[in-house]
Amino acid sequence: MATGTTILVGIGASAGIAIGRCWPVDRRKVRTPKRRLGPEEVEPELGRFRAALERSDQQLGEVRRKVAEAEGSSAGDHVAIIDMHRMMLKDEMLVLEAQRLVREERINAEWAVKRAVRKIKAAFSDAADEYFKERRADVDFVGERIIKNLLGEQVDVDEPPPEGAIIVAHDLSPADTALLLHDRKVAAFVTDAGAKTSHTAIVARALEVPAVVAVGRITALADRGDWIIVDGARGVVIIDPTPGERADYQVARERWLEHEQELLRTRDLPASTQDGVTVRLAGNIEFAEEVPSLLSHGGEAVGLYRTEFLYLQREQLPTEEDHYQDARRILEQLAPRPVTIRTFDLGGDKLPAGMRVHTENPALGLRAIRYCLRQPELFRAQLRGLLRAAPHGNLRLMFPMISGINELRAAKRALADVREELRREGHDLPPIPVGIMIELPSAAVISDRLAAECDFFSIGTNDLIQYTIGIDRQNKDVAYLYKPLHLAVVRLLKLVCDNAAAAGIPVSMCGEMAGEPMNALVLMGLGVTEFSMNGPSIPLVKRVIRAARAEDGRALAARVLTLTSADEIEREVKDEMSRRFGALLDHDAQVGPVSG
Repeated sequence: MATGTTILVGIGASAGIAIGRCWPVDRRKVRTPKRRLGPEEVEPELGRFRAALERSDQQLGEVRRKVAEAEGSSAGDHVAIIDMHRMMLKDEMLVLEAQRLVREERINAEWAVKRAVRKIKAAFSDAADEYFKERRADVDFVGERIIKNLLGEQVDVDEPPPEGAIIVAHDLSPADTALLLHDRKVAAFVTDAGAKTSHTAIVARALEVPAVVAVGRITALADRGDWIIVDGARGVVIIDPTPGERADYQVARERWLEHEQELLRTRDLPASTQDGVTVRLAGNIEFAEEVPSLLSHGGEAVGLYRTEFLYLQREQLPTEEDHYQDARRILEQLAPRPVTIRTFDLGGDKLPAGMRVHTENPALGLRAIRYCLRQPELFRAQLRGLLRAAPHGNLRLMFPMISGINELRAAKRALADVREELRREGHDLPPIPVGIMIELPSAAVISDRLAAECDFFSIGTNDLIQYTIGIDRQNKDVAYLYKPLHLAVVRLLKLVCDNAAAAGIPVSMCGEMAGEPMNALVLMGLGVTEFSMNGPSIPLVKRVIRAARAEDGRALAARVLTLTSADEIEREVKDEMSRRFGALLDHDAQVGPVSG
């Protein structure tokens, strides 16, 4: 279909360069027939609906079996997401609502399923963050499966792609991704829709398969067998490239792979500066599938394990046993490395569908530790599960969005009560470090007092920057004000690090700022002792740190604190980094096409 080279730009979801032939996967929206039923047709229609549910469950069970057989113990979260879809087939909001519509409004089952799905999706507020918005796609995938089975259409990928194929689709369900990836032959993914938090993107990053999502119209432009280049770092997709362009990108791919291999040479070496200061490089993860990638890139710990996945697409919150099993699995995979688990950061519109609380400004409302303390039984279930899992690894517990000392004391009191309960029940629990996230300016300003009552800090820079400068970086009208090196932010970082040092506790940073190698020297100079980021970001940050001197970092930090505007500070940091590490930091610009 493509006539000449076409270049598309989307969201780079997983780094790497791939060159291969297009293998389209038809994920077009199914057309839903609509018709009214006669009274005598109602019961047969309900029977048809039940049969479609059973068929859907059998299909997902078969996908689950194939993935579990192919991936063994590493299939964990793939299987969990498929299980979640199977559970949705039994969801009362879907099943009972569709049955009601068939019975009371006498509409056909396909139409009823469509309306029930729409009602569930409406429960996900438009104001929800990107991660939760993406979960609406899961509801769609389940609904489409049922409707396709009602229509007798093909549901799952029926023909395996050839080795080296580039999968092109409007979007991919978790079942699609599982089937396509389980034999590891796919070279890359490109989708019209999706986000960095979509399941395809997460799994692609975990398995280090290049991926570009949200391209918009790739399925309308690429045909089966077309040549495609995928540049996952830049978010670029080229359809029908010229032989010269393919050759250029092949060279770029080889350079990128060489660069990756070169960076990985330091995988097992400590992140120590030339003058003997060592920091810890850890990973941010949401799924157990990300652990192998984290370890292969030299991650020494998990600096942030987000537990929100446990809360998605449920009518009920997870049980103590759910928390225990999930935490135990992660701890055992990483042992004896430290794993910092953040108690849930939910509330407002970030809750399971049936428990959502609508509020005018959820980011500043009842969320994170505030919500936990308001819902003691819910908090207790998570704390009991985490403490029970503690003997299976090296657990560190972290409370999010602490704004003052009373919240910290209340959270610690709840933890102490749970520990005492478990002790009385006969559990032998090891002591665990308890820390807090510094993501509110109020916490940064009183960090001297907070440091006296916790074991570590973890700075969440994404929120700290937004709350300090007062901007929503997702708002394109003010996104230009999002400046990680704004003097107010730098001063708060310095204050937090100084107070932590005075109290003798470590300071981690787990926001995006930590994974940017350009910031490594100044952050180290300010006093950050642990950097937590996505696994693939670790090697380059480590190379910078190993080439640096901590003394130079302190001098750079002192200089930027004398400057005033964010632009001046950014320029000072960039000039210093380019002068000292230009060859390392400029490499990203060199891995593109030779003549492109």
